[in-house]
Amino acid sequence: MTMKSPSRREVLLASLLLPLNASTLATPSGTGKTLVAYFSRTGNTRVLACQIHRARGATLFEIQPAVPYPEDYEETVAQARRERDSGYEPTLQARVVGMADYATVFLGFPIWGQTAPPVIRSFLSSHDLAGKTLIPFITHGGYGLGSSLAVLAAHAPQARLLATELSMEADQERQTLNRVTEWLQRVPLTQ
Repeated sequence: MTMKSPSRREVLLASLLLPLNASTLATPSGTGKTLVAYFSRTGNTRVLACQIHRARGATLFEIQPAVPYPEDYEETVAQARRERDSGYEPTLQARVVGMADYATVFLGFPIWGQTAPPVIRSFLSSHDLAGKTLIPFITHGGYGLGSSLAVLAAHAPQARLLATELSMEADQERQTLNRVTEWLQRVPLTQ
């Protein structure tokens, strides 16, 4: 039997997967299961969460405050600003059952006021992520990540935060509101 030498592609792929496999095997917390937890106001982050859920065969958990944010975008922005500035962490509608079973947590959220939404701080504070791999995926309106990664590090200090976050601009709501406002300013008022 003749052994074929691995191609360059196979060697590179193996070298990329080796650290991932080794870190997964070395994770002391959890049984190897993967959780995709996300908060999404408009659905942008939900789309990403569902794709990760399908691709990884992971458990999907939607993070929701016990008292929903207002439907009105501007009211939500004002409330989120007050919560951020005061350090308020809203009560969650539900917690993840069996968090100890998960070794990897993909955490998705939009950027609100240049940081993670207050409900994300609540999620992190109410779940023990010690020893787990925490992988953020983030949507934003063009302003980038802001202080969100620092928030994750501060609220889950014993988690292994992967710096390979996914960050995508997805500011359709504000663009839509601005476009409609501009259009309404051009529409003549009739009496």
